[in-house]
Amino acid sequence: MKLDAFYRKAIEIGIQNDLRSGREIKRQLKREKEAFKNIDKKEKPWFDMDRLFNPFADSRILHGDPDKEIHTVIVGIDMEVGEILLAHELNKGLRKKIDLIVAHHPEGHALARLSDVMRLQSDLLAQHGVSIAVAEQLMSERISEVARGVMPANHNRAVDAARALGFPMICLHTPADNCVTRFLTHMFKEKSPGTLKDLTDLLLTIPEYQKAARLQTLPRIVSGAPENTCGKIYVDMTGGTGGSREIFDNLAHAGVSTIVGMHIGEKHLENAKKAKLNVVIAGHISSDTLGLNLLFDNIEKSAPLEFIGISGFERFSRQASSGPTAGL
Repeated sequence: MKLDAFYRKAIEIGIQNDLRSGREIKRQLKREKEAFKNIDKKEKPWFDMDRLFNPFADSRILHGDPDKEIHTVIVGIDMEVGEILLAHELNKGLRKKIDLIVAHHPEGHALARLSDVMRLQSDLLAQHGVSIAVAEQLMSERISEVARGVMPANHNRAVDAARALGFPMICLHTPADNCVTRFLTHMFKEKSPGTLKDLTDLLLTIPEYQKAARLQTLPRIVSGAPENTCGKIYVDMTGGTGGSREIFDNLAHAGVSTIVGMHIGEKHLENAKKAKLNVVIAGHISSDTLGLNLLFDNIEKSAPLEFIGISGFERFSRQASSGPTAGL
């Protein structure tokens, strides 16, 4: 499989598993095409052409020849300079050399545009009964905050290291997060856990969360009690990073009882508690690992690959099944 095919397949799977409608994603891509058509000629050299087919600004080929054949992939949740140096050292002793570095968390120009993907959170909130006007206005403030927060970062540091050492590099963030969000949403709908304890027990049937539990980072109830009824569950695991701190009253008024997330900030948790919402933290690295594994299960339908897991990632392969996400 060539690098470009690997990348485009990942984006395709991310779109298939996006909880937004296909119509909304097509609208987004249409807006990007119109934007490119109408921008000043002086600005066209800076336009990211991937925006015309890839709705996830946080997932990009960061370095490398798109025609390079990919067989062996090293994958980590965070792939920064230390991990890239480790890949270089590991490569010395491998019979099959590493063809590609895959980071989950965005680096390079994908990190610079992280805030762009947060707009999808408004649509997910609207699907759970929050007014789209309220969702968009609250998310707009948070998006601006995140955009300002990443501005000072040395975005290309890790990518520069990969280039210097001759490694192609890619990051796949929202496509993987979409996979875990859809997977868990489907599982909770199918299994209908009655209480928060039932919900955490259900998470612990999944290999990625079992590994996390052995490492003492098991799923935890951070708001509510084990015997609390789950009610309507909102899986909050996609959309770039944490959303608005002010959204929790709106979720409660929309009938949501339980939020299941990867992580939660203290101010967010304080507001969730004030809104009397149950909150279960499934786990950050374990949830990211689950999303990547579901993504790779689908990519491997096209061609087998060899994966080396570092930086929190471990490959758990599932039997391929029909539908957008393997393992559902």
